[in-house]
Amino acid sequence: MELPTSFTVIGAPLSPFVRKVHIAMQLKGIEFTMDPVSPFNLPEGYEKINPAKRIPVLQHDETYICDSSVICHYLEKLFPDPGLVAESPLMKAQTDWLEKFADNELAPVITATAFRHRVIFRSMGTPFDEAEIDAIIDEKAPPLFDYLNELIGNGNFLVGNQLSLADIAVISQFINASLGGVQVDEQRWPNLARYVAYHFDSDTFSASLAGARKMVDKMLARAN
Repeated sequence: MELPTSFTVIGAPLSPFVRKVHIAMQLKGIEFTMDPVSPFNLPEGYEKINPAKRIPVLQHDETYICDSSVICHYLEKLFPDPGLVAESPLMKAQTDWLEKFADNELAPVITATAFRHRVIFRSMGTPFDEAEIDAIIDEKAPPLFDYLNELIGNGNFLVGNQLSLADIAVISQFINASLGGVQVDEQRWPNLARYVAYHFDSDTFSASLAGARKMVDKMLARAN
């Protein structure tokens, strides 16, 4: 089967969901262009592409694929090497769950609070209550960190002994959390802290993290 060759990722580079797609495509050697679109300033008619008005969207030739998870699994079918979702039914289920955990549980707590307020809102000059943000994180993050700390144990990967979409989804959220000033306490969550540090320093994520930090520094510098 001859595969279409034109890929465009529509979305904001700092989005952890866009990053998840970028990392997956880079690992698979898929060439793509970026169409920067802010979720806070969507272009007119965007709802015709995605009625939920969310990013990212993958344009594959003349077809639009919505939702980062759907996009990644779509690409997994088209480009199975290297595999980011195990073929084993059990390991696939574990990967699917942890990707959903990252998107639906981690994201609202450590991205939609810390990163959105301390980076996006601050860069836009939008006031927010810093104490309220701290309180939300202090209340809601520990159970999530407890779960991951136990799950990771002494390993460097969440599913099996190799990088998977589960790791990409989770670390993408922790990158944004770090940009928003959230650090994993290595005394309280030693396994999770080690895991996050390992991936931050890895070839897979280090360039993305460095680029995100540079973008955030510029945004906040302009705001000040």
